[in-house]
Amino acid sequence: MNYLLGAFKPACNVLITFNDGKNRKQVPFKKENGQTVTVPLFQSQENIVGKVTIEPMQGKKIDHNGVKVELLGQIEMYFDRGNFYDFTSLVRELDVPGEIYERKTYPFEFSTVEMPYETYNGVNVRLRYVLKVTINRGYAGSIIEYQDFVVRNYSPPPTINNSIKMEVGIEDCLHIEFEYNKSKYHLKDVIIGKIYFLLVRIKIKNMDLEIRRRESTGSGTNTHVETETLAKFELMDGAPVRGESIPIRLFLSPYELTPTHRNINNKFSVKYFLNLVLVDEEDRRYFKQQEITMYRLQESS
Repeated sequence: MNYLLGAFKPACNVLITFNDGKNRKQVPFKKENGQTVTVPLFQSQENIVGKVTIEPMQGKKIDHNGVKVELLGQIEMYFDRGNFYDFTSLVRELDVPGEIYERKTYPFEFSTVEMPYETYNGVNVRLRYVLKVTINRGYAGSIIEYQDFVVRNYSPPPTINNSIKMEVGIEDCLHIEFEYNKSKYHLKDVIIGKIYFLLVRIKIKNMDLEIRRRESTGSGTNTHVETETLAKFELMDGAPVRGESIPIRLFLSPYELTPTHRNINNKFSVKYFLNLVLVDEEDRRYFKQQEITMYRLQESS
């Protein structure tokens, strides 16, 4: 029985390390099994340099048909789990067919790598970057090891950032104007605005401002849309009167936001909305929704 158990032990340990791993910023990353680990953070056009170390188990040798490392950018739809769509695929051959008797280390380098999309882990889709090492052993079964890393891409402040002005109205009953100071926000920004009550003939009980994220995956009849309410901010409790105005000041930093993603590789989109909700004394709800653009601003070191 012990012999059978031994037959299924891995033939070697494979370790993937980054040359600047100790100095590079580490960020949390949730793995498929739900476990959260810390992994290195990169941005597009950076060099990804490291080493692959293969160490056979004591008394064993590895017969192989070649060793390679791949840098992959992948999109996985959760309704099509297990099928990855590669939008980035780079390969470095590390070794020709042969045998490994003892610990062996292979350096690798991927220079100025184009990584156009950010790492994203959503409700129905994830986008990830990974280093994949394959020891090809033919009929013996290949040995594969993965190392994830996170990509974040930064944007300068937009040169044009118009304010948003909108009206909410129910004929002869309610007329509200509201404005937000801009239409594009970075992830640590503050939403500043004001709501004006021009006509109030219904008894409003309370009013909230919500931040909603809408994730769309697939296309055509296979489109899946998930909407999450990420934040709910009470603007008013009680009935307003005509001529009253209410200020808005909502800090975004406490919430887990991502940049807006528009039609990423024809697979998915992520959009954000400010949703104004009014509730009257008969618990009828009135909505007004406005899309905003989110972007990631370079953090000061």
